[in-house]
Amino acid sequence: MIQIYTGNGKGKTTAALGLAVRAAGAGLKVYIAQFIKGKRYSELRALKNFKNIKIEQFGRGCFIRGKPEKKDIALAKKGLEKIKQAITARRFDLIILDEINIATRLKLIKVSDLLSVLKKARPKTELVLTGRYAHPKILKVADLVSEIKEVKHYFNKGIKARKGIEF
Repeated sequence: MIQIYTGNGKGKTTAALGLAVRAAGAGLKVYIAQFIKGKRYSELRALKNFKNIKIEQFGRGCFIRGKPEKKDIALAKKGLEKIKQAITARRFDLIILDEINIATRLKLIKVSDLLSVLKKARPKTELVLTGRYAHPKILKVADLVSEIKEVKHYFNKGIKARKGIEF
């Protein structure tokens, strides 16, 4: 099954991580690949307490403004290769591709390459793709799509990201 959490609202990664915790609590094995992200977010420390959750980052830790650098592309491609290995190894029950939609939007990864990797998953493996701007071809192959819509956000009042809440 393929789930997608997309939209311009806050909470896509949070929803995916909540699912990871639920799956881990049920004894399932979870792999999380964070694309674009490279900073030490609070969830990394928390998830290390779960023996059956593995998390890796494939980003430099900065926002990509303008044209991505070669290093950004190389990290994203490495992440996609790790996802492919995780899928073909069949060791994980839940695989989360955090911010993969942004990676395809920025052309760090080709949509066709992502689709090729997703097709390799066995039906029992749950795949979760997060990030704004989910490509129509990705939406088409999904079994579940949740669009998280921003109605109101305190960021617009000048409130900055807070440790433990946004990172």
